[in-house]
Amino acid sequence: MEKFNSSIMYDRHLWEADVQGSKAYSRGLERAGLLTKAEMDQILHGLDKVAEEWAQGTFKLNPNDEDIHTANERRLKELIGETAGKLHTGRSRNDQVVTDLRLWMRQNCSMLSALLCELIRTMVDRAEAERDVLFPGYTHLQRAQPIRWSHWILSHAVALTRDSERLLEVRKRINVLPLGSGAIAGNPLGVDRELLRAELDFGAITLNSMDATSERDFVAEFLFWASLCMTHLSRMAEDLILYGTKEFSFVQLSDAYSTGSSLMPQKKNPDSLELIRSKAGRVFGRCAGLLMTLKGLPSTYNKDLQEDKEAVFEVSDTMSAVLQVATGVISTLQIHRENMGRALSPDMLATDLAYYLVRKGMPFRQAHEASGKAVFMAETKGVALNQLSLQELQTISPLFSGDVSHVWDYGHSVEQYEALGGTARSSVDWQIGQLRALLRAQQTESPPHASPK
Repeated sequence: MEKFNSSIMYDRHLWEADVQGSKAYSRGLERAGLLTKAEMDQILHGLDKVAEEWAQGTFKLNPNDEDIHTANERRLKELIGETAGKLHTGRSRNDQVVTDLRLWMRQNCSMLSALLCELIRTMVDRAEAERDVLFPGYTHLQRAQPIRWSHWILSHAVALTRDSERLLEVRKRINVLPLGSGAIAGNPLGVDRELLRAELDFGAITLNSMDATSERDFVAEFLFWASLCMTHLSRMAEDLILYGTKEFSFVQLSDAYSTGSSLMPQKKNPDSLELIRSKAGRVFGRCAGLLMTLKGLPSTYNKDLQEDKEAVFEVSDTMSAVLQVATGVISTLQIHRENMGRALSPDMLATDLAYYLVRKGMPFRQAHEASGKAVFMAETKGVALNQLSLQELQTISPLFSGDVSHVWDYGHSVEQYEALGGTARSSVDWQIGQLRALLRAQQTESPPHASPK
């Protein structure tokens, strides 16, 4: 049962946060008159020694250390004696553990935010450098319309920008102090929670002690954020896996992010992208698992909540690895612009043919029908759409004239989509500017979080 109940093998990740929280709480106890100045200094010095041992890898766990809190308190007592027993005055492991987790997640969100912004910046840089490369856009995995390669990159960067914004919002809700809530009813000994908030640099304090010790909304939000971010990264990985096949030959992964086959020497497998795609399933599972744990819990703290930490640590490690690998993939990716250009075909300009007639005054529904007739005529004759003669097109509509030849220019096609958000050069430049501005704004909004005192 002791082994089953123990969490020390994974919540040891919280050692630094636990020391930070305990140092702040000792100052709160001193302010409340529950510790003398000498006792507080003794505790603070002892906690510094505990932290030093963890940092240097010399902290020795005891078989009776159930969790990080009991381990640190046990070691503190060994270092300074009975005064260590005063540190837990009015404090419960219920409010202690959730404070530690919030401190750890707050710092971790800053790290993940920086990694995500670096990935987005890498994608934007690439989009800017390769703005003039054209290739097919797809719907239903069928060739649809010509677009800029950079437009495809930016489509995924924009999705990740939403993830970046969401992460900052989640972090704001993480940054709320539960310490001082006790086990369930609050703190009866005059500890100043506003002092604790300032000491630990939290943005606010929790409103209700029962809710403070039991709610894990911030964990569920973080896991959902990771699930949605992984959805976007998995979709981008899937596109690149397809574009890297011989059938497409649009892109080629760097050797650093691909592997050879153990049997077939000619193969170059996109393992980095496939692992990104597969890691999404692990993250989704952690999110669903926590929600199932939370849904039936009675008030307030229950040991079930011990399950939150493994989920957070695993997902955080996964997101850190995935974001770094994705950045490496994008920054080293080779594109085959000639193959991209060869994949463009006149049938992809059928919509442009309809727009041509619209500009001549024909209602779009009729223009769409006329363009469809032209496609059918070309298929029947076994020629490309742009090989139909002017006379043949005029049998479909007299509005066709000599300037229809402009329709068959792929560069002209992409340049007509000048509305903001489109694939024209001016719009792509606008998108790049918008994303760079968002990255600057987010960097200003969330500088690296200051370490608590």
